[in-house]
Amino acid sequence: MGEAKEREGGLRRALVIEDDANVRENLLDLLEAEGFAPVGAENGRVGLDMLAKELPAFVLCDIRMPEMDGFQVLERIRAAPETRAVPFIFLTAAADRADVRAGMNLGADDYLTKPFTRAELLEAIRSRLERREIVAASATAAVPGSTAITAPKHPEQLANGIPFFEGSDAVVLCDASMLQLYDQAARAAAATISVLVLGETGVGKEILAHSIHKLSQRREGPFLALNCAAISESLLEGELFGNERGAFTGAHTARQGLFEAAEGGTVFLDEVGELPMSIQVKLLRVLEERKVMRLGGRSSIPIDVRFVSATNRDLEQATEAGTFRQDLYFRLNGFSLTIPPLRDRRSEILPLAEKFVRLAAEKMGHRAHPRLSDDATEMLQRYGWPGNIRELRNVIERAVVLSPGDTIKPDHLPPKLRLVPAEPRSPQPVSGPPTNGTLDGDPVSRRLRAEMEVLERQRIVEALERCGGNQTAAADMLGMSRRTLVSRLGTYDLPRPRKR
Repeated sequence: MGEAKEREGGLRRALVIEDDANVRENLLDLLEAEGFAPVGAENGRVGLDMLAKELPAFVLCDIRMPEMDGFQVLERIRAAPETRAVPFIFLTAAADRADVRAGMNLGADDYLTKPFTRAELLEAIRSRLERREIVAASATAAVPGSTAITAPKHPEQLANGIPFFEGSDAVVLCDASMLQLYDQAARAAAATISVLVLGETGVGKEILAHSIHKLSQRREGPFLALNCAAISESLLEGELFGNERGAFTGAHTARQGLFEAAEGGTVFLDEVGELPMSIQVKLLRVLEERKVMRLGGRSSIPIDVRFVSATNRDLEQATEAGTFRQDLYFRLNGFSLTIPPLRDRRSEILPLAEKFVRLAAEKMGHRAHPRLSDDATEMLQRYGWPGNIRELRNVIERAVVLSPGDTIKPDHLPPKLRLVPAEPRSPQPVSGPPTNGTLDGDPVSRRLRAEMEVLERQRIVEALERCGGNQTAAADMLGMSRRTLVSRLGTYDLPRPRKR
């Protein structure tokens, strides 16, 4: 393993923290034979003392140890700036899901279940060291400030430790919570457990899922996404599981489903909380057995895929209500990532807006892109963005179309933005029309609120008309969830349409 040597020619130091003397000695012998300079510690306290004297290239650490367990060791390592970036691999006697989830949340880079093979250990170490070198090399050339994720020359190109991904033109990372989130996503990508992405409609759940795929060992495989709420139950089963010839009327040929087609890659199930109960049962079986049965089939087909799911629903509440299977929830939620809404990361509103201006101008063939005026910028920053990034992008694209010159002004923004008072809006409830604590008092405020409701009612009518009555598509166009749209239909006394 030639990569085990430092560029200067020295040996890479490795720290093994393991209370079982036999296991510890075996690991030290193996690492030394591979060109490392390993040292061993019989417990967490001794290991931290060794770490303080000399920084290792990586740490292998048992979880269950006397005095100080592996979780406490990891917490101390991640809390100190000088040791925060050291690759950390857990060694577990059993693949306990709770332990794995806790370790990944604390910042573990990987975990190995005892007994593991020599090849498994060396592969885990190699991948961690490769990632560390990429981060270090890129950080020296990175420009301080915000990090925009754009199309890279290499899928693991990093800046400030944050990955760049092809097609991720809707991501700008400068908010501390988002930087931390993408760091956690990179750690989750290194493991094999399922990932559940949570967040409101339009926050960028699919982009994060694609980022996880690009950082994983499956990056060369396909990334296939499916919106579970956009397809009827009768069609959804065939899309996921495939069918044999003659399985139903019109099935003239056998066809792979999504799970088979994603072999060696990642399946992304968006809006997984909308899955019908009948599909939930079959999906659970696929997750447990890693096999799929086509419609009309008589034998199971093995699959090798990673599952990443997303939802804007509270699945714990759904399990209590009996609308989502608890065992399926546990299977999907190996590692959860929650994307904050745009209103909680306002430092990213303007960078995102400027990025969308450039993209829209390029798409329209403009030689130069317009700039945002100070007044327009202020309006963008104080608006609540209930539709999050998707709504922001729609607003900016509309403004670029309406702007005749080189400046986007308030008149080019939708009326709803111009009517918002200077104070930031509170998060909107889903049970009624948009409200604002500042719009409940004087007659002028009440008139503004009424005008806003009229505008929103008209937007809903127009969206439903353009989408042929498809409520899911209309909600997506409006930058809100389908549930919110249905609630608005009742609030504004609009009939629920039928798809044409």
